[in-house]
Amino acid sequence: MGKRILIIDDELNMRHMLTVLLNESGFFVDAVADGMEALQKVDEIYYNFIFCDIRMPNMDGMTFLKTAADKIENSNVIMMSAYGSIETAVEAMKLGAYDYISKPFKTDEVLLTLRKADERERLKSENIILKEQIKEIAENSSFGNMIAKSRAMKSVFKLAEKVAQYDTTVLITGASGTGKELIARGLHYGGNRSNNPFIPVNCGGIPEALLESELFGHKKGSFTGANKNYKGLFEAANSGTIFLDEVGDLPFTLQVKLLRVLQDNEVRPVGGTQSKLIDVRIIAATSKNLDKEVESGNFREDLFYRLNVLPIRLPSLIERSEDIPLLCEFFIDRFNDKLGKKITGITPSAMSLMLRHNWPGNVRELENMIERAVVMTEGDVLVCENLPHQLLNDTKQSHSIEEIFNGFSIKTGKEILEKNLIQRALEATGGNRTKAAKLLEISHPSLLSKMKTYRILL
Repeated sequence: MGKRILIIDDELNMRHMLTVLLNESGFFVDAVADGMEALQKVDEIYYNFIFCDIRMPNMDGMTFLKTAADKIENSNVIMMSAYGSIETAVEAMKLGAYDYISKPFKTDEVLLTLRKADERERLKSENIILKEQIKEIAENSSFGNMIAKSRAMKSVFKLAEKVAQYDTTVLITGASGTGKELIARGLHYGGNRSNNPFIPVNCGGIPEALLESELFGHKKGSFTGANKNYKGLFEAANSGTIFLDEVGDLPFTLQVKLLRVLQDNEVRPVGGTQSKLIDVRIIAATSKNLDKEVESGNFREDLFYRLNVLPIRLPSLIERSEDIPLLCEFFIDRFNDKLGKKITGITPSAMSLMLRHNWPGNVRELENMIERAVVMTEGDVLVCENLPHQLLNDTKQSHSIEEIFNGFSIKTGKEILEKNLIQRALEATGGNRTKAAKLLEISHPSLLSKMKTYRILL
C-alpha cells in the first residue's frame, strides 16, 4: 500500500509485533516509545495512520493527542489500551482519534481497523477533490442554483446566460424534476429585472374556476365572494417576471386571454371594463409535448408560437448521468448543513447503484434520496443500505438466448444480443471500456456509441 504508520507504545514487544505485521502488509512503519518521541516524528513526517497507546511514561497518549493536534489533524489516529473504558474511548474521539481498540487484540482486528481507516482516508481525499471540482464548476459551469459538468447541461447554461439579458419570452421544457423553475429563477435573477418581483404560478395547481381571477385579478362584486378588488398575479409581477409552470395544463378558455397578454401587454380583471398595461416578462414551462397538444387540439397553435420564441430543453438525469456524482456531493454538503451531519462521501458500491438507476423523478428524486440517506446513515459515509429498496433491487437488464429468439425480428435480436454482450464485457473488465472493446473486438469509439444507443451506464 506504501503508506506510513507511526506506532507509539512503551512496550518493546508490542512495537516489534506491530512493526513486523504492518511491514508484511506493505506499510512503511516507524515506532517510538512515548509521546515526546512521537512529537518529533510527526513534526518531520506525515503519517497516514498512527497507533497510539494511552498509558506511557514521559507523555501519555491523550496528552500527545492534545499537543500534536495541529500536526496530525489529517492522520487517522487509532488509540490502544489494556485499561480502557467507553469513557476513555469517547474522550479520545473528541480529541480527534478515529478509532479505539483494546489490548490484547488479534492481528485480524488490527488489519480490519486499518482497512476501515484507509477507506475513510480515501473517501476524504475523494471528497476534497470533489469539493474542488464543485468550486471550479460553480465558477465555470453553473447557472443560478444549478451546477453540472455534462456537455448537455453546459449547453443549457450557456444558452440561458445569453437569454437572461433580454426580455424575450422563454419556453422551458423537460420532464418533472429536471429543474425548470431553477432555470426560470436563474433567467430572472441573472437579468436586468433581478431587483423586481419573480412570481411563480403552477397552472395545474389552481382550480380552473379560480385561475382566471388569480392570474388577471377581479373587481369587487364580479362574482359571489368578490368582496373587494383583487390585483392578479400578472399585475403583482409588474416590472418583474411571471413564471407559468405547467402552462400545458392551462384551460383552453384562458389560453385566449394569455395570448392577449403576450400580444398587447395588458390584462383585464374579471368583471372589469378597462384593461391595464403591464410590463412583465413571461417565462413558461411544461413537461408536456406541446407540439402533440397542438395537434390534438388541446393547446392553441398561435399561443404555442408566442410562448416558444426561445425554447430551452432540460435533459433528464439519465441523459446526463455524469452529473450524478457531482450532484450527490452537492446535496450531501447541503444536508450536512441542514441536518447537522458530517457525511464525508458515498461508497463506490452505493454510487454504482445510483448510476444504474433510471431516475424517473430526475434531480428532485436524487435530492430526496440523498436527504433520506443522510438521515438514515449512522456512519460518516453513505452505503448501499442507506438507499431505498428500489435501488437495491435495480439490476442491469440481461437477456438469454431463448429471449433473443422469442420473436422473429433479426434487428431486435441483434440489438438484444449486442446489449447483453456489452454488459457482460463491462462487468468482466470491471467497467474498463478499453479492455471491454478488445473483448468485444470492436473499436473504443464504436463501444461508446453503442453504450449511448442502448443507455448502458457504468
